[in-house]
Amino acid sequence: MQHTINVMAGIFLGPGPAVLTAFLVGLLRNILGIGTLLAFPGGMAGALLAGIGFKIARQRPYGAFIGEVFGTSIIGALLSVLIARFVLGHEAVIYFYVPPFAVSAIVGAFIGIGLSVVLERVPGRQIYFHD
Repeated sequence: MQHTINVMAGIFLGPGPAVLTAFLVGLLRNILGIGTLLAFPGGMAGALLAGIGFKIARQRPYGAFIGEVFGTSIIGALLSVLIARFVLGHEAVIYFYVPPFAVSAIVGAFIGIGLSVVLERVPGRQIYFHD
């Protein structure tokens, strides 16, 4: 669900608030014991790039999708390797993180795009798509 939230926050709130949202979700997951420190780099990088991608793509949802997937699976994986090595004391390589991060990000981003498109089609509301 983190990826769904990232895409929707990137679309509806923009890059900065999306990063803050991802940080707070990561913090909540850690407080509740259902996340690890690796919830922060992937979530925050994905949220940032989802918001930026949405703006670069002229406010089209595919930009948020691409940003989320790249931000989480590549940038988040790189940052996770650093956290695993220097904070958690585990040896890790980027190839360990990229596949699961990518699969999770793709599925969650699809859900986020789907929900965003449904919300855009609510009669009488113009949420984010602009010509």
